[in-house]
Amino acid sequence: MRLSRYFMPTLREAPSDAQIVSHQLMLRAGMIRQEAAGIYAWLPLGLKVLKKIEQIVREEMNRAGAIEVLMPTLQLADLWRESGRYDDYGEEMLRIKDRHERDLLYGPTAEEVITDIFRSYIKSYKDLPKNLYNIQWKFRDERRPRFGVMRGREFLMKDAYSFDIDEAAARRSYNRMFLAYLNTYARLGLKAIPVKADPGPIGGDLSHEFMILADTGESEVFAHRDLVEMGAPGPDIDWEGDLEAEVTRRTSLYAASDEMHDPARFEAMPEAKRMTARGIEVGHIFYFGEKYSKPMGAKVAGPDGADRFVQMGSYGVGVSRLVAAIIEASHDEAGIIWPDSVAPFGAAVVNLRPGEAAVDAVAEEAYAALTAAGLDPLLDDRDDRPGAKFAALDLVGIPWQLIVGPKGVAEGVVEIKRRATGERQSLPLDQALKAISG
Repeated sequence: MRLSRYFMPTLREAPSDAQIVSHQLMLRAGMIRQEAAGIYAWLPLGLKVLKKIEQIVREEMNRAGAIEVLMPTLQLADLWRESGRYDDYGEEMLRIKDRHERDLLYGPTAEEVITDIFRSYIKSYKDLPKNLYNIQWKFRDERRPRFGVMRGREFLMKDAYSFDIDEAAARRSYNRMFLAYLNTYARLGLKAIPVKADPGPIGGDLSHEFMILADTGESEVFAHRDLVEMGAPGPDIDWEGDLEAEVTRRTSLYAASDEMHDPARFEAMPEAKRMTARGIEVGHIFYFGEKYSKPMGAKVAGPDGADRFVQMGSYGVGVSRLVAAIIEASHDEAGIIWPDSVAPFGAAVVNLRPGEAAVDAVAEEAYAALTAAGLDPLLDDRDDRPGAKFAALDLVGIPWQLIVGPKGVAEGVVEIKRRATGERQSLPLDQALKAISG
């Protein structure tokens, strides 16, 4: 993509009402534009990042055996009346009537819809287990939306729902999602800590939140240091095997946010193992048994022929929230520092003298080579001051800059800069391309 033709409306200063770093930088980088309180348009740069995060989430769900569906944003109120949640959910639910005076709602979550889909088609234990997931926009009418997409009213969410014949099988499904989430966050360049959580209005008796550590986090996290330093399980998990030991290895170590913190248990740990930090919630998983299947009649014939209500769980990831969370965890005074896996462009070629034939030729050669290598580069071919170009590219956080100027071209070199470290090197073009593309 040539920056002279791209739409990237960067700002020198963030609006005064942007209170946290991610909101400020997303506005300044031209990633989003506020349309109403807690409702944002996603501009091209922000949309590219959002789609990359969505794809990583999708790949890890698929790897763990979940199956994607797409459910509507508008839901029938009657389904929520069946489950008993329509009147209980509160003012966060946006209620709507269509032209026929039917009660609808803009879905804040989708347990009722997915349970209705399941009960319409699955009748036997032989068709279990099933885990169906959905990546769709949700709406919760927050009283005071704030912090940009971190706590907006409209948001993109991945919500998965497991269906099993009994509690033991349901807990196996829960364990699969628990480990899949850790792999997802690792691929996003994040350190995620699972902490015991309050199920809230979703319900259930087993629940974990996944918190990423960031100095600007909204919650305080108390954890055993060994858990914080423990890596993700990795892609070689035997998803059909017994995952209990791998989950227990993590859940046996203390971890809690301030809402569920047990000071006595925390203080009982060796002082060197106690860690306190700020954290941002980026995922929440629940096992809730028959909470929805029983009132909605979602049952299957068991091995003995008798009907049983299925055991259910749900598993949410705030996809749009993750964009902001990554920024909160990875930025500096110059702007965003994207992990390579979700950066909007893999590299930027900076032409310091557009219109000068020799410089243009090297810049075009670098741009074509990086394109061929699959890095989806951005060519900064604008007629602008070098300082302005560098400031804009640092702001939007592209991982690599390949800088082409008349002096370097005369000497047979280009300069490369790694955004995360600030390290710079002058190299011949072929070596620079190899350093960037690996």
